[in-house]
This record gives sequence, structure tokens and C-alpha cells, in this order.
Amino acid sequence: MTVSTFFHVLKSRPPLRLLAQLSELVGAVEAELRLQMSSDVELVEQIGALTLGAGGKRLRPALCAISAAASGGVVTKERIVRLGACLELIHMATLIHDDVIDGAATRRGKPTASIIFGNTSAILTGDVLLAKAMKLLAEDGDLAIIRMVSAAVTELAEGEVKEVAVRGDYLLPQEDHLKILRMKTAAFTECCCRVGAMAAGAGEAQIQALGLYGHHLGMAFQIIDDILDFRGDHAKTGKPLATDFREGQATLPLILLNDTLSQEEKVFVEEKFGNGVSDADLAMIIRWMTERKAIQKAFLMAEEEGAKAQGQLAALPKSEERDVLHSIIEFVLSRES
Repeated sequence: MTVSTFFHVLKSRPPLRLLAQLSELVGAVEAELRLQMSSDVELVEQIGALTLGAGGKRLRPALCAISAAASGGVVTKERIVRLGACLELIHMATLIHDDVIDGAATRRGKPTASIIFGNTSAILTGDVLLAKAMKLLAEDGDLAIIRMVSAAVTELAEGEVKEVAVRGDYLLPQEDHLKILRMKTAAFTECCCRVGAMAAGAGEAQIQALGLYGHHLGMAFQIIDDILDFRGDHAKTGKPLATDFREGQATLPLILLNDTLSQEEKVFVEEKFGNGVSDADLAMIIRWMTERKAIQKAFLMAEEEGAKAQGQLAALPKSEERDVLHSIIEFVLSRES
């Protein structure tokens, strides 16, 4: 999905005036990201351009900008673009690192930086993008925002480490998996919403509400990611089916399925987990997930998180921007990639 089409896919279309404003703002973030890809080191520019060119929803800078407006505060376009670009640079860096960790050949249907340029170059360029994000934060100069983003990035990174630490654990408890989702996704989504509200000078009640909105939105997003790993269309997700299962990473549909399996079935699934599962065996496991309602239960959990996010919007003043935040919940729950 491109920046120009992101707002157009929302089920509840924003008014044309607001749609144009939001598209222009996120487009300005895109332009800032292109500027940030410049470097005296040619390899950094090449990998940065490749990562940027792969596209993306730019959901994080969009959330930052919409949260600023929905909070009832005021912030300059220049500042919200700079902060939005900072947040997206952090996200891009984590994607580069994730692809190395996962040995991913493609992302969004295109070759990853690690496949084209090698793991070492990809990792180091990811580090450069993180450094550029910190530079933008320093230029903004708001110590409260710097502290909050730093804490969120620390939690994100620790969540990634925790996820690797439990790889191969077929009987991973649901509570542990949800904690990983919170650390590696929800905490940073929460941060993006808080940054927008704080930059706009919003009151503490609005900042808190937007933070909780972002937290629950992030949880819903990642649960849907778990589902798409087993049910997604490769042409839309841009990655192979059941990547997590193949790599021995237990996610919500598998955790919920385990509660329905006989001992013999558990032995069978565990033998295939991270151990070269055949397409036929994988198809059967996914069929079990559907028939035994594991996919359905996971989706219900995502809907519950969406409802909690929706509940936080009541603390915000009525506005078209608040309506957009509601539409983003709908988008997250219905997305196919």
C-alpha cells in the first residue's frame, strides 16, 4: 500500500478536505524520509532507497499526525513531519533487522536488503537509520518526547530479543506471547500516538487516552498479523504462508489450537513445528485451526482490543480526526496485508 492510497482504503471515508490535508502531511513525511536516505556512503543510500521503495502504510507517522489533531492541540506542520519521519525511520530500521533475523527473502513481495546486499550491510544500515532517527529527535529538542521514544525503542528491542529467546518453544504460554506483542508492537504504536498529542500540547487526559488507544490498536494489529501468517494471501502479504510456524515461532492461532488437540495430534504438530513441515501437513494444521475455531478465537481477541481502542476515543473532543482514528481500527481489523 502506498502513502497516496492509505487514507482512501478506510471504510469510513474522511471528508475530502481532511483527506487532502492528511495525504499531504503523510506525503511530506515521505519526502522527509527520502531526504534522510541521503548519505556520503553509497551503500547506505542504496539500502535506504530499497527499503523506502518497498512502500508501506506509513501508519506510524499517520497516527502521530492524526493524534496531534484529534487531541485538540496545535502543532506546526514542520514539527509533526519531523517527528513522523523519526518514528518511521525507527520502524524501517526494525524491519531491516527483522529480515536478517528471520532470513526473509522478500518483504511486501520484493527482495529484502539482506538478500541483495548481505546481512552485515543490512544490519549496519539499519543502525544508521536508527541513528538518523535519534538525530531528528535531538533536533526537535523536547526532552519529554525524547525520553518517551527512547523508552519505547528500548521496550521494542527487548521484545524482539524475547521473541528470539522463545523461538522453538512449542508450548509457549499465551500470556508470554501477548507480552511479546505488547513489547515489540503495541508499546511503539502507543508511543506514536502519545508523541503527536504531546507535540500538540494536549492535556494529560487526552495524552493518556491516545496512548491507550495506540496500545490496543497495536495489539489488534499484531494479532491480525498472527492470523494472516496462516490465512493470508501470499500475493497480498508478500511473504510465504506460515513463516512463523516454519521457523518455530509459536503465535496465537497455534497456541489456541493446542488447547483442542489430542495427545497424538500434539505430538504430530510439535514434530512439524520449525522442522521442515510439508505443504500437505501444513494445510491440515491450518484446516484444524479453522475447524476448531482457533483462527476465530484469535480474531475475537483482536476485535476485543479494537473495542478497547474505540473506548478511549470518548475522552477526545468530537472531530473529523477522531472519526479517522475510529476508521483506522476498522482498517486494522479488516486488513489483508
